[in-house]
Amino acid sequence: MTTNGHAAGRGDLVRASVLGLLGTRGPSSRADIARILGVSPATVTQTTKELLARRLVTELESVPSAGGRPARLLGLDRAAGYAIGAKVVADHIAIVGVDLDGTVRSSESVPWTPGPHDALDVLCGAIADTVARHDGNLLGVGVGIPGAVDSQASGIVDAPTIGWRRAPVGQRLRDRLGVPVLVDNDVNTLAAAESVYGIGRKHDSYIVVTIGRGVGCGIVQHGVVVRGANGGAGEIGHVPVTDDGPTCGCGNTGCLEAYVGEAGLVDEAVRRGVIAAGGTVKDLSLAAAAGDAEALAVYEGAGRLLGRALAGVVHTLDPECIVLMGEGMSDWSHWEAGFEAAFRRHLLPIRRDVRCVVEPWTEDQWAVGAASLVLATPFDAVAGGEQGELVRARLQSAVEGVS
Repeated sequence: MTTNGHAAGRGDLVRASVLGLLGTRGPSSRADIARILGVSPATVTQTTKELLARRLVTELESVPSAGGRPARLLGLDRAAGYAIGAKVVADHIAIVGVDLDGTVRSSESVPWTPGPHDALDVLCGAIADTVARHDGNLLGVGVGIPGAVDSQASGIVDAPTIGWRRAPVGQRLRDRLGVPVLVDNDVNTLAAAESVYGIGRKHDSYIVVTIGRGVGCGIVQHGVVVRGANGGAGEIGHVPVTDDGPTCGCGNTGCLEAYVGEAGLVDEAVRRGVIAAGGTVKDLSLAAAAGDAEALAVYEGAGRLLGRALAGVVHTLDPECIVLMGEGMSDWSHWEAGFEAAFRRHLLPIRRDVRCVVEPWTEDQWAVGAASLVLATPFDAVAGGEQGELVRARLQSAVEGVS
């Protein structure tokens, strides 16, 4: 029997499988662990005893059992390892330290400009400073970039919005830090976070859609983040929705993002006279909250376009559910009416019950997603390529009691 790429077996394989199970499914009883892994209760008892002694696993609350005394749940011990996550945007770098159980131990924002020739040096220095302030078993560093990344392991980045072409982000960070480094598109990092700590614990195939400055989509099929041939899968913001239309940041016209990204919303609000030239999406949000009919119409129209586009994505990918998140979620109540009507109407009848989950948003989530590139790899035997193997080796050293 296998679970998330781990073969059930004896010795180290059982220890790794138990950690993987707790990482992907969350706190579980010993009986559930034995049943899912297909090993004897005695083996699980002995294995978890070792993991408890090494502080990789901890006992949590009791839950009712079907007869007999209540079962104790086991969960990952945050002291077993941690990751650093960094989200790169146009004007700052958000950096977090995240323990193995998903607890955020630190969070900071570092001002940053991507254009100068030393931008990569500044990025490396900011992350190195964070690493130096932490103690414990650092499993690796994850970085989320608003662009295409050829592979998580090599980390070569093409990100037009920040002016990077073939930037060797992964190698530069590895040279500076001397630890495993995984780099991916920022929305893919959120999909990775969902696989470890969120909806991926219950669903194998789903999409994560972000609404904010732009529009992004992370695709998970059968528990694996789909990256495409060149690391650019999921760029639904650049699906053309009109023959002509406003110019998008990518240089094309009529893209979905040009209508429903922040800049597109602001342009439409200015055209309708809701806000003055030079206004911001915050001004639009305040007007909608105050009941301005034209402001509400801006969001409703954007919701309709997004709903139609996502109906097409559902027909293409057939996900179990959709997770909606991002900075734009603070105004979702204004989007929702236009979105729901258009989305359901354009779905085939057999797809109309697909679930949409709207998640609350904080700035830290981007960086936590980046850290999840690292934290997901111990629980997936193929994730991250060579760098993922190095992450797993670091956790295995803790399993074996090697300092």
